[in-house]
Parts: sequence; structure tokens; C-alpha cells
Amino acid sequence: MKRIFDIRTIIGGLFGLYGIILTVAGLFTGSSDLRKAQDIRINLWTGLAMLVVSAIFLTWVFLRPLKSPSPDA
Repeated sequence: MKRIFDIRTIIGGLFGLYGIILTVAGLFTGSSDLRKAQDIRINLWTGLAMLVVSAIFLTWVFLRPLKSPSPDA
């Protein structure tokens, strides 16, 4: 079976990449930045949420892959 282009893979990969970057940035947030954000690690929580969205998209790709159109169509 041929694999065809699926935008869900790109979206899931980008969410995953940005999620990793934000999660790492959130882990190393300085105290002055935390004070500005009222002691909430915004980058950490946003990064974790993006990783969850990435996992949902990539799971969706593997559970429901696109099928190549038949030559009759």
C-alpha cells in the first residue's frame, strides 16, 4: 500500500517539536519571569498541552491512515 501525503503528520510533528521546546523552556524559567506570570509556569503548561495535542494527532494518523484512491475512481 502506498503512503499518501497526510497533513495530520505535519501538524502532529510541529506541535510535538514546539511542545518539546516550550516544555524545556518552562523547566528552566527564571524567578523574575515567574513573578511576571504570577508564579505560573506558562511555558511548561503550554508545552505539555502541545505534546498532548501532538500525541492525539499522531495517534489519529496511525489508527486511521488515509487510503490511496483506487485506479477505478
